[in-house]
Amino acid sequence: MVAPEQQVSIISDGIELDAYLARPATSAGAGAGRHGLVLCHGFPITPSQRQGNWGGYQELADRLAADTGWVVLTFSFRGTGRSGGNFSLGGWLSDLKAATDTLLGTRGVDGAWLCGFAAGGALSICAAGEDERVRGVAALASQADFTERAGDARRFVAQARRLGIIRDPDYPKDLERWARDLVDVRPLSLIGKLPPRPVLLVHGTSDEVVPVVDARALSDAADGQVELRLLVGAGHRLRHDPRAIAILLGWMDRQG
Repeated sequence: MVAPEQQVSIISDGIELDAYLARPATSAGAGAGRHGLVLCHGFPITPSQRQGNWGGYQELADRLAADTGWVVLTFSFRGTGRSGGNFSLGGWLSDLKAATDTLLGTRGVDGAWLCGFAAGGALSICAAGEDERVRGVAALASQADFTERAGDARRFVAQARRLGIIRDPDYPKDLERWARDLVDVRPLSLIGKLPPRPVLLVHGTSDEVVPVVDARALSDAADGQVELRLLVGAGHRLRHDPRAIAILLGWMDRQG
């Protein structure tokens, strides 16, 4: 069981982000000593709507809180859902940092872990690599880098506009600067900073969006000091794979 839902707001670079906080529904849930998890989505597959609910991440946050006793914060990155702003990879990284600050400032939370799917997992690796307060990372179906997207930035902007995560017609004003984040934000360069903090990588062997070689490259970049779990026959959307969620729950239960 979880406590009644809590809508919260995160401010990132002056942009208001829609967020949801799930607490375990126990008498101890309001007290100190609760681990906290920031749960991150990836790029939307269909046009981003403004109805909220984060494509089911609210339900996943509730389940993780109920099954583990953790406090779980999930949110919509800028440009998605009911959050303001327009998509940029560097902007999403700033949003994750702001979400981490919010979680660590939440009553009763004694530490922050990050978990993300696809781009959300990749950004979780990057954020943790630059923030020693983060105590561990779980990345599922995550990219090793985004440089391929930078090769045709105009096409990527057009795609983001169709998906509704770039909303302003004159954004980005500086395409070259916007595209630079796609090269500079590189999980492959930062994952080596995470160990001995615990890192979980989960990837489907039949991922049709992010090849499984990305997971192996991330593991190699950390000298193998990660828990790498490959799910035979699994595709990209691991949030809907019971095996992946079971692995994530087990990993959370093992955190000190």
